[in-house]
Order: sequence, then structure tokens, then C-alpha cells
Amino acid sequence: MPLATQPIRIRWWIFVFMSAFAMLSYIQRTSIAVAAAQMMPDLHLTQMQIGWLNAAFTTAYAIAQLPGGLIGQRFGARLTYTGVGLIGLIATIATPLAPVLLAGTGLFVALLLAQGLLGASQGPVFPLFAGVSQVWFPERQWAFVNGLVSSGMNLGGAMTPLLIVLLTAHFGWQGALLWVALPAILLTVAWAWYGRDTPPEHRSVTPAELAELPLPSQSSRAPMTMARLVRILGNRNVLLLAFSYLCLNYAFYLLSSWSFLYLVQVRHFSGLESGVAGMLPWIGAGIGAGVGGYLSDWLVVRIGFRFGYHLVPMCSLPLAGLLLLICIGVPTPYAAVFSLVLAFLSIELNEGAYWAATMRVAGADTAAATGVLNTGGNIGGIIVQPVVGALSGSGHWQAAFVSGAAFALLAALCWLLVNSETPDPATNSA
Repeated sequence: MPLATQPIRIRWWIFVFMSAFAMLSYIQRTSIAVAAAQMMPDLHLTQMQIGWLNAAFTTAYAIAQLPGGLIGQRFGARLTYTGVGLIGLIATIATPLAPVLLAGTGLFVALLLAQGLLGASQGPVFPLFAGVSQVWFPERQWAFVNGLVSSGMNLGGAMTPLLIVLLTAHFGWQGALLWVALPAILLTVAWAWYGRDTPPEHRSVTPAELAELPLPSQSSRAPMTMARLVRILGNRNVLLLAFSYLCLNYAFYLLSSWSFLYLVQVRHFSGLESGVAGMLPWIGAGIGAGVGGYLSDWLVVRIGFRFGYHLVPMCSLPLAGLLLLICIGVPTPYAAVFSLVLAFLSIELNEGAYWAATMRVAGADTAAATGVLNTGGNIGGIIVQPVVGALSGSGHWQAAFVSGAAFALLAALCWLLVNSETPDPATNSA
């Protein structure tokens, strides 16, 4: 059949849903960071308290990574993502409604609980996608699809500043956050109807597409046992990747949670201009995630697994650290935005390499192993929130950015010790 007349593979429609869940998750979690400028005076919150709200999300999100991966591996993508959508919807609605009923300390506790629930609900999103991509895509595309789904994530982050600024102008910050709930409802219902756990379960998957994918014997495993979980938790390469990802995500959360306030408070953007300026770094991140995933797969094909996954992070992470230092030194606001765009792009170039390398090491226990990976990543997010909240609240933005540069460099150095060439036989045998 000529290429132009071949139908779109069903795996790419599954991927569209995965990207939509990733995009929605970042709209939901980033909305607070953008709405913070209006929430603080309205609810009498301090900048440090905003830091604790961010930390509540990242703490619950980090704790939920491994359980989320195990739940996804046990119950499958169709049921798990439906649950993610419904619980995330409840948490999203709770945040703007809490001030209607509560005030003072009670309100702050309710906001902490809502952010914690949102974080817990999103725990399975990315570990489960790694498991989905393992059974729905050939190995030669693993880094690319994981990079692309991170592009969807970053597109959600890019949309949020302008979206929330515009919605806030018409409906206030509470109305803006309530509007975010609408796409959550639509996406969850559509996925529950269309999604399936594996290609053979989907009636529209053709024999030609099945022939392109891993055989069931290569991707299907008995239910997770404690012995296999212990092997994953003790796997040297999984732990190294998780620690490196912790360091990378310190810099990532510095940019994703705090760059908008930096542009407002230090670079003095305001109104619609602040929404546009806050959107641009996320666009750079989205481009970086897709390009980096493609580049990592391309390198693996040409020079092998050991160095193919290593070269992108070892080059781009030190560059990201340098760009963070440049950002705080440039004199003009738009030069600072340009530096943030390139720094975020350089950080996100690495998503595909981290996730594909972990998939390569873990084999069919990918969902659990990437749960460990993302637990490490979000511990970095937990650490950064109170640190940057305290530093920025006292006007020490330069120190905050210097800390991000140091963590980016450490993340790159960890790759010198990682071996992703040979899968762990203990996690790749029945």
C-alpha cells in the first residue's frame, strides 16, 4: 500500500490521548503558580505559603509515582487514566471553591489538601505512559514518543499563563480555575470510551500494525511480585537515573513554578504582556522535549544504547545551567525571557533519554521502574519549592537561579555512571 494511503496507526491516536492527559496535568498544576499574583492579596497569602502549596502538590505527586506505576501496571491504562481524570477534576474544582466556605488557617489547610489530592491523582500519568509506549510502540521510537508526550506536557504549561491571565481578566482567578475543569471532563469521558490497554484489545488495530509491535510474550508479564519490586528498587542504574532526574527536576520546577513570578516581580511584566512572556519558556520546553527524544533515538541507532542515550543530557544540562546564570545577568527583560526559553529548552531536551533509558533497563517492569524515576524527579520538585519560596520572598532571586544551575550540572555528571546498554536480566525474565 502506498505510504500516502496507509491509515493512521491506532497507536498514534492512543498517543494523542496520552499527550492530552499530560497537557491537562500541567494546565492543572501550573494554574496556581500563574494565579498566585491575584491569590496572594485576595486570600492574604504570603509568597512562602505559595511555596508550600507548590510543595504540597509535588510531595503528593512524588509519593504517588511508584504506587501509581504499580496501579497502572495492575489495572491497565484505560481504567487508571479514567480515575486520574475524575480525581484530578475534584481537586481542580476544590481549590477555587474553598474560599467560599473557609478563611484563615482553615482555608490554607484546605488549599494544601486540594493541591495534595491533585498531586496524588497525577502520580500514574507519566509512569503509566512509559508502560503504554512499551506495548504500543516499537523500541526504536521509545525516546521519541516519551519526548513528544513531554512536549504535550509543556504545551499545557505554555498555554496556562496566557489562558489564566485572560480568564482571570473576565472571571477572576476563581472563575479561571473553574474553567480548567471543563476539558478534564471531556477528556476523561472520551478516553473511557476509546482507550484500551493493549493493541490486541482495540478492534481497530490491524494485523499490519500488530506485526510492527512487540510480541505479547515480550511485553506481557505476570502480576508484580515483591521480589521483582525489590529488584527494581535496588537496581543501580534505575537509582542513578532517579537521582540524576531529581537534580534535573530541581531546575525544571524552578522554571515551571517560579519563572512567571520572576518575570512579574523582577522583570516587571504585567497584564497580557506577562501572560505572553510566561508562555514563551514553555514553548521552548515543548520544542526541546520533542527534538531531544528524536535525537536520542537517532543516536541510539547509530552508536548504540550506552552512549546514544547519554550524549544529549551530558551536553545540554551544563548548557541549561549556564543559561540560568545568563538570565539573572542580562540587563533587559526580553533578554531574560530569551534566556529562560533556551534554558527550559535545554532542560527538556533530556526527557526522552531519561525515560527510554529506564525502559531499556527495566524491560516489562517499566511502569514500576519509571515510577521510581519520577519519584526521584519530584523529590527535586519538593526540595526546590520551599528553597525558592524563601529565597525569592526575601528578594534573593539570583541565589535561586544559581542553585538551579548547580543541580543541572550535577544531573549531567550522574550520566557518567549510568549503563543503559544491557537490560537487567532479573527484570526481563518471567
